[in-house]
Amino acid sequence: MICSGCGAQLPAGAKFCGACGAPLAPPATFGGDAAAMPQKLDYSIIGDNLQMARVRLAPGQQVYAEAGRMVYKTPNVAWETRMTGETLGDKLIGALKRTVTGESLFVTYFYANGPGEVGFAGSYPGRIQAFDLMPGQSILVQREAFLFAQPTVQFNVALVKRLGAGFFGGEGFILEQFTGPGAVFIHAGGDFLDLTLGPGEALQIETGCIVAFDESVSYDIEFVGGIRTALFGGEGLFLATLTGPGRVVIQSMTLQRMRRELAPGQQGSHDRNSVNALGGLFGGGSGD
Repeated sequence: MICSGCGAQLPAGAKFCGACGAPLAPPATFGGDAAAMPQKLDYSIIGDNLQMARVRLAPGQQVYAEAGRMVYKTPNVAWETRMTGETLGDKLIGALKRTVTGESLFVTYFYANGPGEVGFAGSYPGRIQAFDLMPGQSILVQREAFLFAQPTVQFNVALVKRLGAGFFGGEGFILEQFTGPGAVFIHAGGDFLDLTLGPGEALQIETGCIVAFDESVSYDIEFVGGIRTALFGGEGLFLATLTGPGRVVIQSMTLQRMRRELAPGQQGSHDRNSVNALGGLFGGGSGD
């Protein structure tokens, strides 16, 4: 169980949060109707660093996905690409949100007319992470990480709350926010490290390596210890600091770093990190 107020992990059957003291409402009372809870997805994630999510849809069940992420489907799974939202205004606002987060304007809905299956995968080597969100629970995700979700999951844009985090955090000012109830699946590079931070517990992470974190986790940027470490340590000038309580997912390889390492004729990655950090600070380009 997770407290919707502060994001603290709670023991099963708890009546109130031991971290913030908030009373806990039964999760099935979303909207006052237990039937509003989505039917649980039957899925499996296969593979290692080129993973694929296999989703077995029950009759009438559906998911929506980022355009171009489907790998296969059975014939009885219908699909339709459209903008999200019921009204024209909702569709335009949804398209704007997806554009500023680096996603495509349209999403594809997959609907099972009978028992069917559909598979999804990312567009580069990496892993898939599933989040089963409770009603009102939100997760913040790096840009362009969305893979697919249940229709009950709301997609929104989240702005970082601190100016320094927006300028130097590797993700910019814009993050993707997904709010339950329902399951959402994301994709990012390399391998994942999944951690749970306690109240006040902090973790310093290389900027850009943050995949996702709970809304209860605070996010800021700090200058690294010394100028020599910043310039020649190969890690750049800034580190992201995440402070609990809440869950944090970290990736071992960013898409930008992968592009640099695969580019021929470039200088060593450690030297390039230092030059890029200075170039970013004083307005220069990185050449990517």
